[in-house]
Amino acid sequence: MKKRTKTFNIIWIAALSVLCLAYIFPVVLVLLNSFKVETAISTSTTFQLPTAETFAGFSNYLNAITSQGFFKSLGYSLFITVSSVALILLCCSMCAWYIARSKGKFPKLLYFLFVLSMVVPFQMVMFTLSQTANKLYLTSPWTICIIYLGFGAGLAVFMFTGFMKSIPIEVEEAAMIDGCNPIQTFFLIDVPILKPTLVSVGILEAMWVWNDYLLPYLVLDRTKGYSTIPIMIQNFRGSYGKVEMGAMMASIILTIIPIVIVYLAGQKHIIKGVAAGAVKG
Repeated sequence: MKKRTKTFNIIWIAALSVLCLAYIFPVVLVLLNSFKVETAISTSTTFQLPTAETFAGFSNYLNAITSQGFFKSLGYSLFITVSSVALILLCCSMCAWYIARSKGKFPKLLYFLFVLSMVVPFQMVMFTLSQTANKLYLTSPWTICIIYLGFGAGLAVFMFTGFMKSIPIEVEEAAMIDGCNPIQTFFLIDVPILKPTLVSVGILEAMWVWNDYLLPYLVLDRTKGYSTIPIMIQNFRGSYGKVEMGAMMASIILTIIPIVIVYLAGQKHIIKGVAAGAVKG
């Protein structure tokens, strides 16, 4: 029995290793090609290491930074990501607190509506989203966070509500006896306890907003120069099918680095927060 278990573990580890390599390989391939000259990327040398003939140095990175307004798009992406995640964490945690602490049919109905929004594909609403955003003046980087709040609320409320139900009500009652009002109780008592879920939800939502291409492309007014990092990368595709592959791959690597750092910094909180949010639902 032990021998069979050991064999199964070896097979399982080997399968996971192959799966891990399959995920890492595209990133490594982009990294290698970001240091090659343009002609070497689109030929049979795509999968080879850079050589003396194909090595382009950091010229692709310099082109990526200077040719398409990289820093301007980076600023827009940073502001949209930070503002959207902050709004999602604040509003959804307070909504989850209301759902978890209120009795009656309406809080339950509200919770199920949030959960239902998670299974509604974005493509179902994308056609009317642009017109609605125009009418509500949500076509700038300063207001698009409201739209992200609507699309990101489902997952956030689901996770926050599950964790909030695991917090003993006696803790809040003790705070109220000491003179705290409901708002003080939430921010001084519940929010510190919610830290693992806040971090995990924040990282998951940040990865989604940072990498999102379709929603900003549909909503942002590009005639005013509003462009996020994913849209900026798409601009390396010119007319007649010409693509600046070297600069595009260099910009992809530059885009990946910030969100990878954020993920690695809070990785240990993700599993803890997801598991805590799934205790009760």
